[in-house]
Amino acid sequence: MAGPLAGVKVVELVGLGPGPLCGMILADLGAEVLRVDRADVARSTDHSRPATNAMHRSKRAIGIDLKSKEGVATFLRITDTSDALIDVFRPGVAERLGIGPGVACARNPRLVYGRLTGWGQDGPLADAAGHDIDYIAVAGALEPLGRAGQPPTPPINVLGDFAGGGMLLALGIAAALFEREHSGTGQVIDAAMVDGAALMLTPFYAARASGFWGERGTNLLDTGSPFYEVYECADGKWLAVGAIEPQFYAALLDVLELDASTLPDRDDPASWAPLKERFAGIFKTRSREEWCALADGRDACIAPVLTPVEAPEHPHNQARRTFLDVGGVPQPAPAPRFSRSAAASPTPPQHPGAGTAATLADWGIGPDEVAKLIESGVVV
Repeated sequence: MAGPLAGVKVVELVGLGPGPLCGMILADLGAEVLRVDRADVARSTDHSRPATNAMHRSKRAIGIDLKSKEGVATFLRITDTSDALIDVFRPGVAERLGIGPGVACARNPRLVYGRLTGWGQDGPLADAAGHDIDYIAVAGALEPLGRAGQPPTPPINVLGDFAGGGMLLALGIAAALFEREHSGTGQVIDAAMVDGAALMLTPFYAARASGFWGERGTNLLDTGSPFYEVYECADGKWLAVGAIEPQFYAALLDVLELDASTLPDRDDPASWAPLKERFAGIFKTRSREEWCALADGRDACIAPVLTPVEAPEHPHNQARRTFLDVGGVPQPAPAPRFSRSAAASPTPPQHPGAGTAATLADWGIGPDEVAKLIESGVVV
């Protein structure tokens, strides 16, 4: 592939979403990513059905028995010629398997060993089980999310797993590869979702401590204000309104055919509830598409709330090719975009074991050895 990471070889130990997302981002940027599944998973995969997990696009895939000495030896030979490794195991698991950074980095000092966990490699919770909702809770990132008087609302698993985990590690690997150009040596990255989720909320910790940000659902950007809210339309669909600045608020009132002189002060939080009720009643009088047509070109910061099915069909997304169809599966296109080193279009995901011989040959293992490994069940 082309792209700013062309020539970089990455091994991805397959786990749940954040690791594959990290690998997908690196592959989108041009890296050659080899996905390593467990041998039993590879054997049980139904190869008669197409692989459809978009996070596995543009990767090659094999299955290795990492509980066998031969499997560990094979895996380490692959990492000997790799630039980066994505490890999604709990702390200590890779070490017990014999593929931890102490071994892999000693064999390949240029290896960037990326470790992605929920709680991090140390601390009282390092060995505890958890999921996105737990990590963002402890990070202080869950409590502010939601409406006033309602429980905190988990934003599905995008904040901890994907933004605070997979994307954080992708950034860490890219940074470590850049640093390696100066030092000549790789390093170990400890990417914890609890840390990443905290980073995403950086401005709000200071805002809460200073008194600028109040309780959940009562603030400018968390559905407290009437001009930063979602409203239901006559057809049961929704509009997003983000008319924060005075000029955009004026445009919003123009779309709603309201006179500011007849309305309460928008800058007084005490007026937000009656203003919101007034706006809600008006938005219910037209369909979503009618409102979008009225707001078109008027800088009222009104946008349709699209479903994942609708979003690829929006004219703006189509013009920018924000979404692609890869192997019959709609999915977001690679981002960001580069003026010189754009990556090639993503290729469909592979089942583990597809093209094993050719894949391992490219990673330094000859055909005779591959045949023996397949025959013994070490590699699928």
